Amino acid sequence: MSQQSLEGRTIYIPQMSYGGSRTLAAAFQSIGLYAETAPDSDQETLELGGRYTSGDECLPERITLGDFLKIAQLPDFDPKKTAFFMPTAGGPCRFGQYGGFIEKVMRELGYGDILVLSPTSSDAYAGIGDSDFVRTGWRAVIASDAVQKLQLKTRPYEIHSGDTDEVYETSLQEVCDVVALQTDNKTRLKKLIDVITRARDRFRAIPIKKGEQKPLIGVVGEIFCRHHGFSNEELIRKVEEFGGEVWLSDITEWVWYTASEERKNLRLAGRRFSKAMLANKIRSAIQQADEHAILKPLHEDLKGYEEPDVERVLAYSEPYLPAIGALGEMVLSVGKAIYLYEKGADGVIDISPFTCMNGIVCEAIYPRISEEHEGLPIRTFYFDGTASDLDRDIGIFIELARNYQRKKTKQRI
Repeated sequence: MSQQSLEGRTIYIPQMSYGGSRTLAAAFQSIGLYAETAPDSDQETLELGGRYTSGDECLPERITLGDFLKIAQLPDFDPKKTAFFMPTAGGPCRFGQYGGFIEKVMRELGYGDILVLSPTSSDAYAGIGDSDFVRTGWRAVIASDAVQKLQLKTRPYEIHSGDTDEVYETSLQEVCDVVALQTDNKTRLKKLIDVITRARDRFRAIPIKKGEQKPLIGVVGEIFCRHHGFSNEELIRKVEEFGGEVWLSDITEWVWYTASEERKNLRLAGRRFSKAMLANKIRSAIQQADEHAILKPLHEDLKGYEEPDVERVLAYSEPYLPAIGALGEMVLSVGKAIYLYEKGADGVIDISPFTCMNGIVCEAIYPRISEEHEGLPIRTFYFDGTASDLDRDIGIFIELARNYQRKKTKQRI
């Protein structure tokens, strides 16, 4: 889809990640397109999405469709001036059907003029736009993930409730302001580094309780549900309420994985030496350089919270789910659970939509992983949009994590 076809339209981005969706909207603004996040999800979201789904679809499809239908109900809604951003992917996941299904529902409702923007994981989302926009979007994701990491490692220890979230909002807005600038790549990178440095200093200034180390709970699983607070009933905040600290698998993990998958598929197709492979490696090298530059100011602050190279995650997963035969989030979740164990985490929670195949496969493997890794507590939480007794289950899990914390041999690095 060309930039010209999007001009004059408002691009709506699902809030898969609160910060990520806002910074991605800013990236669209950097090339002169207007974008904003979809409205906050609520009960109306579930009701609207439920009207056009059968129940066989996973929760993120119902949520994203419902939020887009809320937009269609706005008084000034004009399908000719609207575009919905809905990436797609192959592999063992219904996510690949979202874009087409949304188009079908909108067409049946008489909104056939809406454009659905669906970049694909098959080329590591390189088709999302020109190279400058792809680079800006990548930097936006890195920065939003970084600010969220600072938020999650600080908030459980804050003395004054709300300090961390306030700093997070201020820092995220500064990131968005820089990402939205219509400037050259060099200038934007310098400004982003400055913003991350200021964010670091703000988080450092938050009064915290010292000398306490709460159980560290890694959160893996389906990328939408684990990042979308409404979908997971604010599980991350509940873990914090019960005395835990969360290490949330970030968005960049998936981008690195799709790039790795593209290289694997090119090798299998006999295209090891091809223009496509060269383009992938050049793009990955540039992305790695940008990631290193943006995260450099946080080197000391994120000690012990370093994200692994995706090939390392795949290597950890290999004995359980070989990457040559298994695909998607199941491979990442299994490998990341083991990496979190190696980093001294005290438990791992997998957040998945109800009936999600990735979650079901992982749930079957987690008992073996736990047994082979000192009894690391691992639990899958499924979500389908109906209320559950999450407080009870989180409370029990945190107690298991505390017991593990006292006896484990792998200390936090």
